[in-house]
Amino acid sequence: MALYESVIIGRQDLTNSQFETLIDEFVTVIKTNEGEIKKTEYWGIRNLAYKINKNRKGHYYMLNIESPSATISEYERLLGLHEDIVRFLTIKIDKVNETSSPLMNNKVDRHRNEATDDNIKTASKANV
Repeated sequence: MALYESVIIGRQDLTNSQFETLIDEFVTVIKTNEGEIKKTEYWGIRNLAYKINKNRKGHYYMLNIESPSATISEYERLLGLHEDIVRFLTIKIDKVNETSSPLMNNKVDRHRNEATDDNIKTASKANV
């Protein structure tokens, strides 16, 4: 069985719970066809580079999958037919990266930088 990484973009007007339910449907398809989910990440609602089907934003979700190619073909066929999926991309990979993706790391770094900036502002006010 091969390893795949799949990124799914859902419509912006779905709630988080609706989008999670939608993803669970696709995970069920993979699991029933001898596939296995190695890793998942929800990247949140992000801006699209350009308007797609009247959507400017979308829910981003990443799956790392280990499965036969026939399972991926069926999974992609169902993604293409679903009206709530704006775009998707599935690529074959050599190994699953166990650390979180750069998009997830970026959120953590942003919070650290904000805390550091607050400390710098507080220190500069104390020096005045």
